Amino acid sequence: MKKALVVVESPTKAKTLGRFLGKDFKILATYGHVRALPSKQGSVDVERDFEPKYEVIPEKKKHIDRIKKALSAVDTLYLASDMDREGEAISYHLLKVLDLDGNGGKRDLDIRRIVFHEITKEAIQAAIKEPRDILIPLVDAQQARVVLDYLYGFTLSPLLWKKVRTGLSAGRVQSVALRLICEREKEIQAFTPKEFWSIQARFRGQGEGAPFEAELVAYKGEKLKKYDIKTGDKAEEMAAALRGKRYAIQAITHKTSRKTPPPPFITSTLQQEASRKLNLSPSRTMRFAQQLYEGIDIGQGPVGLITYMRTDSVHLAKQALRDARAIIRERFGEDYALPRARVYKNKVKNAQEAHEAIRPTDLRRTPDQLRSVLSPQLLDLYRLIWNRTIASQMAPAQWDTQTVLIDAADGAARFKASGSLLVFPGYLKVANEIPKETLLPSLEEGESLVLEEIKPLQHFTQPPPRYTEASLIKTLEGYGIGRPSTYASVLQTLRSRDYARLIRKAFVPQEIGMIVSDLLVNHFSHYVDTQFTAQMEEKLDQIAQGKMTWKPMVRAFWEDFYPLVKKKEEELKRSDILTEKIDETCPECGKQLVIRYGKYGKFIACSGFPDCRYRRPLEEKEKVPPQETDEKCEKCGRPMVIKRGRFGPFLACSGFPECRNTRPLKKPQSTGVPCPECGKGELMERRSRRGRTFYSCSRYPKCKFSLWNRPVAEECPECHNPYLVIRKAGKKVYKSCPIKECGYRVPFEPEEGGENPA
Repeated sequence: MKKALVVVESPTKAKTLGRFLGKDFKILATYGHVRALPSKQGSVDVERDFEPKYEVIPEKKKHIDRIKKALSAVDTLYLASDMDREGEAISYHLLKVLDLDGNGGKRDLDIRRIVFHEITKEAIQAAIKEPRDILIPLVDAQQARVVLDYLYGFTLSPLLWKKVRTGLSAGRVQSVALRLICEREKEIQAFTPKEFWSIQARFRGQGEGAPFEAELVAYKGEKLKKYDIKTGDKAEEMAAALRGKRYAIQAITHKTSRKTPPPPFITSTLQQEASRKLNLSPSRTMRFAQQLYEGIDIGQGPVGLITYMRTDSVHLAKQALRDARAIIRERFGEDYALPRARVYKNKVKNAQEAHEAIRPTDLRRTPDQLRSVLSPQLLDLYRLIWNRTIASQMAPAQWDTQTVLIDAADGAARFKASGSLLVFPGYLKVANEIPKETLLPSLEEGESLVLEEIKPLQHFTQPPPRYTEASLIKTLEGYGIGRPSTYASVLQTLRSRDYARLIRKAFVPQEIGMIVSDLLVNHFSHYVDTQFTAQMEEKLDQIAQGKMTWKPMVRAFWEDFYPLVKKKEEELKRSDILTEKIDETCPECGKQLVIRYGKYGKFIACSGFPDCRYRRPLEEKEKVPPQETDEKCEKCGRPMVIKRGRFGPFLACSGFPECRNTRPLKKPQSTGVPCPECGKGELMERRSRRGRTFYSCSRYPKCKFSLWNRPVAEECPECHNPYLVIRKAGKKVYKSCPIKECGYRVPFEPEEGGENPA
């Protein structure tokens, strides 16, 4: 009997599959996509009905040659790439490169497409028994996205290079995300805080109970709304009038409230929760999840620990539901289990019901059992997924909420106090998320109370918060923009282009980001509109479902988009975008001064340049004080402030010049890569004094290992070095081994579904 060849994407996945398939199966990896659109003009032939001109990725030729050679000794080819659109496209393009069609091509070769939600023996055997054909609608949807992103990026990005500066980019989803960040920043800048007051009282009952707080909710028969008390004088006048009065409890009510657990993780919610609880960026979350999915050696060889991590479905398999219920009964008791499985409905538009949520492949494999074989970050992510899956099938949490209404004897005022008691933790117990209780003392209706204190409290309205990685993903998903696989790469692009920076976990747009966003909003508003982008996603979903063909959709987009770009190329002047007139004349020549944007930010200059070269820092005009932060100076304890220097913003002590302590604004961020030199630390992303990014050990100065290239937590398949690095050669970006003698390198590909890097 001849052997069968199984082709997957990654060598890790191949190694895991090798444990479950017998000696009659040979397993090889494509190492991702085998062909792609070249990053150059003309890769989509618009004149020939948007025909994409794919090319084999040079670094993949050796892997393709291995597959070709292996085909001579087999009679069956199993295409086992991932089950999403990207995976379907990889299988499709591999057949094209191998010059095979769905019927076996030029010779007797049985070609079968297999997919599985998890890399377990049962799932793989079931997939082999039930092969299918390549789903062309899925391939067309992926192809349409690639072509759209190419046309969008390679048409609009050059406009930014001409009118703003080189190295910038625009993207179908990226530009909408940037618009959201910049518009939120403008809301914050335009926000004017409004003062309002509340009145708080402290009462004590007749017994020995502790005093408790209550808030004034009605005054002289009128209910008080949140902003009704506008000044401190009014608040003090009301408080003075209420002092010395007699008070009693008018009513006590009890209410039982229930809270059901959230659904199992989909890609976007996993990224949000990992950001909130584990401080992981979306890209690192997906990288760690990929490792858990493809397989970790837990003692008997590689084992896939979670199901496929790119999904928008909250569905759980029946076996997983049965296992969850059994584990809940064993670990927590019958009261925590449900009489029947809880079924969640998908909120994501066009979610694929046949897919599963992200869950452990074996729920009986608890996080504690994997403590010795997983790195701390992999273990934390696995625990997060395990807890969420189990919690989704547990009983609701229950609270007893007590509300006490307190009236003045003369009816002049009413106060309200509330307390809550968790009577049954339910699903909260699995993750140890027991909330803080606010208990009231034992009280009775009609009981007289002693007023110990009454005081006005000043408040101010707050501006809307800046977007965090988690909240931006949630917002994009709410609009129906992007796919689960795109969010990580979109957010990474915003940071790599320096459009926005993460400061204390929140996106702060940079000047170049504001300029690009304003240009796009003012001149291409339709193409950075949330509704338009969401409609494009819906059309891609319709293509994937076979309800629509892709070329007419791309044509409709191009016929409107291309003429507009060409029109703006002629109309827009670079000086109009990068200068802003101010009401001041040049002290040297008398011409009007303008605000210009330069390499190191904005500055004031004469509009008569180059005849007049007068210029000065922008701060002299605006007199903007340094922005105070929550950070404390480690040398003198005074607050740190944000200042701007030649190499960008940085933190400086507010005690300057007495204290000259400074440090980078961006805190060192973990890469998830263990230090290869000491083995105890972790490589951290840092910025040099001149703003250049480098990577060094977290145990510095005890360990002084450092490197300029970004490390990746991925073992070299050639020499087994524990990490790879990202390098750039000309216009190409590679993932390569840092060991010179090894020489391993492959093209660096962003998260699957990411936008064209143009």
